[in-house]
Amino acid sequence: MDGEEVCSSTLTKVLNEHEEKKLEEQNQRLVSDHKAGMLEIQAKKHWDLFYKRNETRFFKDRHWTTREFCELINDNVDERKTVFEIGCGVGNFIFPLIKDKINLFALACDLSPRAVEMVKSNPLYDENHIHAFQGDIVSTEILGHVELESVDIATLIFVLSAIHPDKFVKTLQNIHLLLKKDGIILFRDYGLYDMAQLRFKAGHKISENFYMRQDGTRSFYFSLDYIKTIFEEAGFEIIENSYIHRRTINKKENIDVPRIFVQTKAKKKSWDIYEQCRSIPTQVHKCNSVITNTGRTIKLKE
Repeated sequence: MDGEEVCSSTLTKVLNEHEEKKLEEQNQRLVSDHKAGMLEIQAKKHWDLFYKRNETRFFKDRHWTTREFCELINDNVDERKTVFEIGCGVGNFIFPLIKDKINLFALACDLSPRAVEMVKSNPLYDENHIHAFQGDIVSTEILGHVELESVDIATLIFVLSAIHPDKFVKTLQNIHLLLKKDGIILFRDYGLYDMAQLRFKAGHKISENFYMRQDGTRSFYFSLDYIKTIFEEAGFEIIENSYIHRRTINKKENIDVPRIFVQTKAKKKSWDIYEQCRSIPTQVHKCNSVITNTGRTIKLKE
């Protein structure tokens, strides 16, 4: 039967012998340390070139987000939620929400300046509803763009996988600082043993579950246990965490595409934000204190 099958599970895919062999072959030739280092240095360049080539054509608008993440729906007309979309690309996540007249104000950032310009050139772009800017969520520089403790919902939709695994926790800690008390992260990304991971040839693997694509962009494939570990280390409590198995079938065209994604909702644990802020390098902010949205002044450690 043609169509799409979708189900969720907490069980990791069991590999068959052929798939295990594919993963073994990937280990025969890894990306060199020099090449891996250059990919990290040139990450912004590679994503900017990606959007130069593909413009707005590559990703489809994400109309599924309110179905999967009901937290985005706000029935309170008197209270507008602030949503921070990290890795906004060309706006495939945020513009469908604006079209649906969801009561929110969106902050949208991307590593690629070109992607941000495409967001701003969209006819739906209106500074009354959305503010887009170029920024790197991995860097504490992001804290100069968004007020501390001002965000209700942060989204990471196929974004964290493009960042080096060594920087996952730091990225999540930066988001933690920006979220209000009990604010949440909505997370969706590539799952462990997804079809795309198994298709990589030798010479593309950088490290465990981390790969280089042909265009120089990178992709990590997450297990549920790993997600739990990094989110909890960054100060979050897991609310939901599961694999999403999606299978697209078209017998006439001989298409059978099984995909594995991960989907997570996590809530900011309440702790003294000062404990995190005092370790932030002051040279990034060019100041020795920050003011939260509640009016509290936080002195940063010299």
